[in-house]
Amino acid sequence: MSKKGTISVTTENIFPIIRKWLYSDQDIFVRELVSNGSDAIAKFKRLVDLGEAVKEDTDDYQLHVNYDSEAGTIEFTDNGIGMTEEEVDKYINQIAFSGAMDFVEKYKEESTDASGIIGHFGLGFYSAFMVADKVRIDTKSFQKDAPAVSWESDDGMDYEISDSDRTARGTTITITLSEEAKKIFDAGKIRGVLKKYCSFMPFDLYYSDVVADRKHEAEEAKKKKEAEEKGEEYKEHEHEIMPINDTEPLWKKAPKDCTEEEYKNFYRTVFHDMKEPLFWIHLNMDYPFNLQGILYFPKTNNVYETLEGRIKIYNHQVFVADNIEEVIPEFLFLLRGCLDCTDLPLNVSRSALQQDEYVKKLSSHIIRKVSDKLNEVFKNDRKSFEGYWSDISIFVKYGMMKDEKFYEKVKDICLFKTVDNEFFTLKELTKDKEKDTVRYTKAPDQQAAYIAMAKEKGFDVVVLNEELDNNFISFLEYKQNDIKFKRVDAELEGEKASDDEAKALSDLFKSATGEDKLEVSAVALGADQLPAFIRETEEARRMAEMRKQFEAMRTGKEDDPYKNLDDMFPVKMDLVLNTDHPLVLRLRGMAGVASEKEKMNALCQHIYDQARLAHGSLDAEGLKRFLKYNSELLTEVAEKLE
Repeated sequence: MSKKGTISVTTENIFPIIRKWLYSDQDIFVRELVSNGSDAIAKFKRLVDLGEAVKEDTDDYQLHVNYDSEAGTIEFTDNGIGMTEEEVDKYINQIAFSGAMDFVEKYKEESTDASGIIGHFGLGFYSAFMVADKVRIDTKSFQKDAPAVSWESDDGMDYEISDSDRTARGTTITITLSEEAKKIFDAGKIRGVLKKYCSFMPFDLYYSDVVADRKHEAEEAKKKKEAEEKGEEYKEHEHEIMPINDTEPLWKKAPKDCTEEEYKNFYRTVFHDMKEPLFWIHLNMDYPFNLQGILYFPKTNNVYETLEGRIKIYNHQVFVADNIEEVIPEFLFLLRGCLDCTDLPLNVSRSALQQDEYVKKLSSHIIRKVSDKLNEVFKNDRKSFEGYWSDISIFVKYGMMKDEKFYEKVKDICLFKTVDNEFFTLKELTKDKEKDTVRYTKAPDQQAAYIAMAKEKGFDVVVLNEELDNNFISFLEYKQNDIKFKRVDAELEGEKASDDEAKALSDLFKSATGEDKLEVSAVALGADQLPAFIRETEEARRMAEMRKQFEAMRTGKEDDPYKNLDDMFPVKMDLVLNTDHPLVLRLRGMAGVASEKEKMNALCQHIYDQARLAHGSLDAEGLKRFLKYNSELLTEVAEKLE
């Protein structure tokens, strides 16, 4: 029996377009063909459960992929439902039909569960022609006395159907690789693709490198013969082929049945990260969404890591893609995990989503589960939550800025770490109505003097030194306009000197430093404080941050729109003299003594440099000058001790 023909293609499913555009990655064909085999087994298993098919007791459900580099072929074999000649004609030759959907429709009256039937057997099958010179199908239906049938095509358009010598139920698809594909796909590559897409396939999946197996058998036979010739007993080294997949990934289990060590082992296995995760969320529900999975909060210490492959999306245990933004909002990519969305509305390539309300609701549900988990840990074990904060703070802050619902859920558990290593929420920091301004520092060690003054006034100084903190505090001020953030050097409060005294000191320091535009003020800050401080207002600091962003955009060309940044964002830092300090009092007394002018100028410059050093804004030249003069002062002191 032999039959030839041309495949029927509808106007919606033109094969050349499918071949060129449907699949973005060539290795997708491996996933498609293995998935189709899994579908076929799922269909047969359902028929057995319904009593419409009989399974032999010794008949284990299995999938096999065999690669033969010498023949240039890859075989995909399943022992699923198989196909009759009529079904081959319908599901292979007429691309518009979907075998899976037809199957579900046929058995819907018998409460058939459509889950587990993930492929569109037909379109997915044709991904094989991206890499094949020839494709052959040998299949035998589960139906009693149905003859086996063979289907073969060189280009995916013209085909030939004939008898097959297959005797077992199921299907084998044999791909003869093109010369180009042979350069891409070797034994290691195919194993890697299988591990990527099929590590959690619901049926045992076996992979065999046929040539390597032959070599092993030949070597064993040779060693056995040599041993027999020597009269020695030879024990063969068994070459047992084991499944390369885990048919029961941890997310399939009920959370109550999973141990802490199992969660950690699963994390290490999937993400190859030897650092233990902080905590995790196990999603296992069938209403309102059919969703299973585990999301991990990794230990990062806020060091930037690639986001690639952090949230793996599965559909019926078959890997679909990493980081699908329609399902997982971008800010959740800072987590790691696996999500099996069995109702995910995929297109035929399984790598892009149809836009619908289901996906939006699913995304919102996942965000709510993550925020609920954070609140649970905060309320039940705040000490542990505080211990996690250095690792999760960037995720929480970024999420608050990116998603309104997430912000509302976690705004009251967002923590701020103080210079004393204490943790407070924003409400706790501002519970005193007189302290609706949060004092913060970016560099606690450099700004110790400022911090000391803020603490004396009763403020808890928080540390905000993460890259996104500048944007984050602006965001919080916008959301909660009754709260303001000010860096510790933004205000220096105290009794101001008289206008005449302030002007005299201002003229003195402007002359000594040579900076005519220097703004100098005189305030009583306490005799135990430094003689001078640099004050950078919060507005000026934020302008400076904006300046940095624009500096990175400079081109250096004549028409550079950012060449006049000095005019757009002038650097503004004020010098505040502490009129309570003995040194400043001494300078006031020396102001009119002409003979002391040189020493006075040097001392004023040194005081100014010291203020900038404490502020963290002293440049290299200034530091060199400060250290040189400091050495001279120490020498003078030492000489007086003699």
